[in-house]
Amino acid sequence: MKVLVTGVAGQLGHDVMNELNKRGLEGVGSDIAPKYSGIDDGTAVTTMKYVPIDLTDAETVEARIIYEQPDAVIHCAAWTAVDAAEDEENRAKVKGINFGGTKNVAKVCAQLDIPMMYISTDYVFDGQGTEPWKPDCTDYNPLNHYGNTKLMGERAVTGNLDKYFIVRIAWVFGVNGKNFIKTMLNVGKNHTEIRVVNDQIGTPTYTYDLARLLVDMIQTDKYGYYHATNEGGYISWYDFTKEIFKQAFELGHTEYSDERINVIPVTTAEYGASKAARPFNSRLDKSKLALCGFTPLPTWQDALSRYLKEIEI
Repeated sequence: MKVLVTGVAGQLGHDVMNELNKRGLEGVGSDIAPKYSGIDDGTAVTTMKYVPIDLTDAETVEARIIYEQPDAVIHCAAWTAVDAAEDEENRAKVKGINFGGTKNVAKVCAQLDIPMMYISTDYVFDGQGTEPWKPDCTDYNPLNHYGNTKLMGERAVTGNLDKYFIVRIAWVFGVNGKNFIKTMLNVGKNHTEIRVVNDQIGTPTYTYDLARLLVDMIQTDKYGYYHATNEGGYISWYDFTKEIFKQAFELGHTEYSDERINVIPVTTAEYGASKAARPFNSRLDKSKLALCGFTPLPTWQDALSRYLKEIEI
């Protein structure tokens, strides 16, 4: 099987390419840069085939994908800087990538009659209430520009082809790129007091684990909407921070001890500083995975443990 993966300079695309290689499947990576520009960690993705594609250029998208003749496309590429997406000078670019780029890929997949997997987000919902969002829920109401463009991307997929997977994820972390864990570890080194919001609730997603699931899925015809994060229960960003520091301390990093760092829970309103409105309820119902025969992801606590060892803090 040959799979074209977009966004390989990001956290998820990087791990999907490595997972394809691990399975003996052919992966072709793509991104906007002339050559692979993700982390040079010596893993398979750094030497696998790479083709530069500007997703906003419909002619280029069509020509490159048709030339490669993949059996499927896993579309990881997206503008994900949520606050920067609110800036007036970025809004058209965000829409061009998340909606226009997705539509361009979807049209070529339809032309080739191959499945497309689109990575989406809980931000397509309004983040209210306390009930977990079900994958087939249609109560869409994005709070910010990023969420709105990702919903437009979902509709571009469903409006152009029948063979699709839409997989919504949340709170992503991986080795390739910036994420909440890396930020907290850096902040913790230089501060003895940290304020973290405790009224936004969800579950983290380790891209290494998610990549395994996505490659499982793309080899089937069990199309439709899915939600995928690690198991282990719903938590706040405050809870996540406490566990990050706890596990880092247990690995011998005494600078993250409770005695040295005071993590203070605050509300989103008290924290401020965010240009984009954030959902309070990022709980995603993942039960459909097991119902459709897919193996759920490990717990986020276990994922965090493996990740901290992987990045060698």
